Parts: sequence; C-alpha cells; structure tokens
Amino acid sequence: MTPDPSPRETPPKGMSPEKYARLKAEAKAPYKGLRKFIYGAIGASGMIGAFIFLTQLLAGRDVSNALPNLAVQLGVIALVVVLYRLEKKD
Repeated sequence: MTPDPSPRETPPKGMSPEKYARLKAEAKAPYKGLRKFIYGAIGASGMIGAFIFLTQLLAGRDVSNALPNLAVQLGVIALVVVLYRLEKKD
C-alpha cells in the first residue's frame, strides 16, 4: 500500500475553495508577494540613484565618481528586472 502522491484537489471541510487555492499557491512559492515588493523597492532605489548620478554627470560635477556610481545603479536596475521576470515565469 503506497500513499497517493497526487495532491488533494478538494479543500478540507470548512475551508472555502478560494482560500484553499490561495494557500496552495503560497505553499508552492512561499513569500512570492514579499519578494516582488522587495524587487520593486530595490528597483525604485536604483532608479532614483541613477537619476541623481545622471544629473551629476550632465552638470559636469565630479564626473570621475559619478560615472561608476551610475553604472552600479544601472546594474542594480538590470538585476532587479531579470529577477522580477524570473519570478513572473513561475
């Protein structure tokens, strides 16, 4: 007698189907909403930083420091976009 490996498709007694579906989705990908929020916050931070360093470059103020910092901010934005797209695939 082997146990049935297929997951339960019907909700337990006393639980609505919507809540059961939401709990199954959360068990499949824990903290997905939190990760998306963090990606958004880090992406916004990168965009603000990139804007600041871009304006410093356009003003010609401390170009030797602003250019690498702008590159770092653009790298952060690119990383967040890649991670967010990978998150959406699932």
